[in-house]
Amino acid sequence: MDIISFIIILLALGLGIVVGYYIRQNLAKKRAGTLEAKLQKRVIDVKEETSNLVKNAEKKSSELLERTQKDIDERRKEFVKAQELLLGREKLLNDRIVSFETKEKDLQDKVEKLRILKENLEQLRLEAEGKLEKVASLSREDAKKELLALVEVENEKEILDRMKRLEEGNQDKLQLRAREIVALAIQKCAVPQTQELTTTSVILANEDLKGRIIGKEGRNIRTFEKLTGVELIVDETPDSVVISCFNPIRRQIAKVALDKLIADGRIQPAKIEEKVEEAKAEISVKIKEAGDKATYDAGVIGLNEKLVQILGRLYYRTSYGQNVLSHSMEVALISEAIAAELGANTQIAKRAGLLHDIGKAIDQQIQGSHIEIGIKILEKFGESEAIIKAMRAHHGDYPVESLEATIVTVADAISSSRPGARKDSMENYLQRLKDLEDIANKFEGVEKTYAIQAGREIRVFVKSDRVDDLGAVRMAKAIAGEIEEELKYPGEIKVVVIRENRVIEYAR
Repeated sequence: MDIISFIIILLALGLGIVVGYYIRQNLAKKRAGTLEAKLQKRVIDVKEETSNLVKNAEKKSSELLERTQKDIDERRKEFVKAQELLLGREKLLNDRIVSFETKEKDLQDKVEKLRILKENLEQLRLEAEGKLEKVASLSREDAKKELLALVEVENEKEILDRMKRLEEGNQDKLQLRAREIVALAIQKCAVPQTQELTTTSVILANEDLKGRIIGKEGRNIRTFEKLTGVELIVDETPDSVVISCFNPIRRQIAKVALDKLIADGRIQPAKIEEKVEEAKAEISVKIKEAGDKATYDAGVIGLNEKLVQILGRLYYRTSYGQNVLSHSMEVALISEAIAAELGANTQIAKRAGLLHDIGKAIDQQIQGSHIEIGIKILEKFGESEAIIKAMRAHHGDYPVESLEATIVTVADAISSSRPGARKDSMENYLQRLKDLEDIANKFEGVEKTYAIQAGREIRVFVKSDRVDDLGAVRMAKAIAGEIEEELKYPGEIKVVVIRENRVIEYAR
């Protein structure tokens, strides 16, 4: 029974497989038919799209061909025009070349004719000279010498006059150039020059301070004078004490110390000693700062530190009212400018100009002129021989041995002698202006006068009702003549006479 059931199951299973296979085949055939229909439809759609694309492409290509053909036609026309233009230019160029060739040939013919003519003239000249030599029995050189001698004898005065005029003209040009160089050097110098007179008096708040400065039995003033090396003059001058000393640095130390004591209020020997030491330290710092600033402003580098310290001492030294350190800086800058114009060594000229008065920093402590002291100082601190030669000749004590020495001498003269630089020069300068105005004021009809341009010009205003135009011309000449006779001055002075008519009315 079990075997039969198993066989039946097997048969049923085989039958199910066969039936399922046939069913699957039928389903597959149906699906294949549906897919084939879709594919056929897709193929038809693709063919239509392709056909449309081909039509559009053909249309666009025909349009493109038409445009291209038009462009080709236009380009062909332009090319034809350009070709015609080039042909015309080529023809014109050929014509010009032919013309140039013709002119060149004519020119060569003319050159050849001129050459032949020149040779003929030279031959004729030689023949004429030979005949002249035979007639005169003189060679060409002898005839030339005799002719020059004759001309020289006959025109000796004219030749001398011409040589003199040339010499004077060259001298004027050289002087003009020298003035230009000096003027340019002065314009390039930007150091402010002021009249610095060392202050030797101290203003007091009240008269009671004088007694405290003197102290009991004069011990305070004696201590102060001993420590500072100055002399205090406490006289009847109200509210002031005068410091007297030939050494400007000692005088400055004393002034600073006295100002500190007055500000502190405690004036006694111990305090005096303390404030004097503070003042010495303060002045020492200021001296170093002044030296550093001077070397920096003048552009001089590489100086020994002790030499810079000595240079700074010139800040408290004056010469005829002119600050010596400012004067040295001015000489350095002027020397540099002049050296640049003349092609000299600007560094040597500038360095020597800055150090030319270095001896004045300690000439009150060492015997000898400031030139000799300056030479020793520069030798001690290793300055070059060129610097020493350039600085030592500025007062004529030593011969001028270099162009830089001459430049430093000129720069020193410019800085020290210009109007207003020094006290005595200022007095002479003001007196010269006064003399100019006094000369002009002596003339009748003068209303007012002004001396301007540092005394190089004087303007004279005359009364129009008393001096006419011709009288103004005559007055200008007369004033100029009077100045030439009575005054001594460098250069020239311009005289300007001004006559003015002014009419004023009022509308009411």
